Amino acid sequence: MLKTLTFTLMHFCIAFAVTYALTGSVAASGLVAAIEPRCNSVGFYFHEKIWQRLEKHSSPVPERPKHAWLHHQA
Repeated sequence: MLKTLTFTLMHFCIAFAVTYALTGSVAASGLVAAIEPRCNSVGFYFHEKIWQRLEKHSSPVPERPKHAWLHHQA
């Protein structure tokens, strides 16, 4: 959970800094930093759904026999 919180804080700071560098506006930077992570979360949800569908339709990788472990190390 701590890793998630620190990543969220880092994401917020980067969004704020980039927007401030581009606009010079603290208000715009705060707004973008507050909204952009939410937009990414929604986008990530749909991205995962698409990948789940693609993986479902792809051909499965044949399972390697357990007795062939040495042969497949090379």
